[in-house]
Amino acid sequence: MSFVKEFREFALRGNVMDMAVGVIIGGAFGTIINSMINDILMPVVGIAGKADFSNMYFGLTETAREKIEAATTAANGVAPTLVDARAMGPVLAYGNFITVALNFVILAFCIFLMIKAMNSARKRFEHEKPAAPPPGPTPDQKLLTEIRDLLAKRG
Repeated sequence: MSFVKEFREFALRGNVMDMAVGVIIGGAFGTIINSMINDILMPVVGIAGKADFSNMYFGLTETAREKIEAATTAANGVAPTLVDARAMGPVLAYGNFITVALNFVILAFCIFLMIKAMNSARKRFEHEKPAAPPPGPTPDQKLLTEIRDLLAKRG
């Protein structure tokens, strides 16, 4: 079997196509969840906690810390943004990590809720189906029944 033929059979198999559709839908779903997190949840968390996670960082070198402190003083106590702080030197952007980790937890929770809903719907539809009638007798059983009935009539 040629390499191209094997690949075509693999690519056109149902599971691969289902997986491709799942990846595309998953990417779109991830975009929706990221928008929900960045545009709806994080501003509320920022108001409640008076924190903007994306701009939480720590200067890793003494020079970077000094430049960040000087910029903060010059801006009347307002710390520079993460982008500006990165231009001043290496920084540990732990706020960015918190945001990404929070995004992951929320995305995983949303996917869990979707799968849970799908599983409960599948169980409900399976229970709603009427039970299949029991199968009729096999040809052998029919023949044996006829023989039994004939013998009962004789004897």
